[in-house]
Amino acid sequence: MMRSLFIAASGLKAQQTNMDIISNNLSNVNTTGFRKSRPDFQSLIYQQLRQPAYGTEGFFNPTSKEVGHGVRIVGTVYEFSQGAPQETGNVTDICIMGEGFYAVQMPDGSVGYTRDSAMKIDQDGYIVNANGYRLLSERGNASANGTTSVTIGGRTLRHIRIEPEEIPSLAISEEGWISTDEIELGDRVGISLVRFANPQALTSYGNNIFIHNEACGEIFVGQPGQGNFGGIHSGFLEASNVKLADEMVNMIICQRAYEINTKAVQTSDELMGYTNQLKR
Repeated sequence: MMRSLFIAASGLKAQQTNMDIISNNLSNVNTTGFRKSRPDFQSLIYQQLRQPAYGTEGFFNPTSKEVGHGVRIVGTVYEFSQGAPQETGNVTDICIMGEGFYAVQMPDGSVGYTRDSAMKIDQDGYIVNANGYRLLSERGNASANGTTSVTIGGRTLRHIRIEPEEIPSLAISEEGWISTDEIELGDRVGISLVRFANPQALTSYGNNIFIHNEACGEIFVGQPGQGNFGGIHSGFLEASNVKLADEMVNMIICQRAYEINTKAVQTSDELMGYTNQLKR
């Protein structure tokens, strides 16, 4: 009976974490570029009470006798499906339709990656995200925070700076080229995208930003609309890919699973009570 208590307890812990993940998804249903996540469940070790065996004289155990020890959550998986585009008319709202991330330079000089398409132009003319982190591009035209450039994936990235007089007539093409009054800025200034061999390994930093680590594999930098990179649509925001109906169903399943594990704890306790009363 003690084993059944611990098994049920593992189920309760796993479902509580599952509920935390669902709640985070629901709370970010209106977060621009948010990517929902789901838990990966894994069974715990099994205790083998009897092994399957076969004898030449016909004696054998056709099946093994095993008892599991519950469940755990071994990781969270991000779903990078496309969010719905929402028209805003703001030229610096640049929705990615397809694969890719924007690279931004963090305050400590490191690089973060985001699908948040709500970009702006700061007081110095740099294209920045909502937190003021400057956009990085292989086709940038300004030095990166006092340094010559930032290098990722073997490519040199710089910031993008727009002169004040060019802002009113700013335009961004699907391939990421930036122009004013139908004239391209400087030496072909444009926006680049980044993708990863294993995006599931990205670490969530918060503020709609992911951080790269070695498990992400190779980094690819490229032009929007080329190869496996999605195109850019100026004047649109990418909505969260959280689907309320799916999350509500997941919540009901989680609630019932938690409830049945609670019932298993209660039943095990009752059986232990009956055992304690045998001597009476």
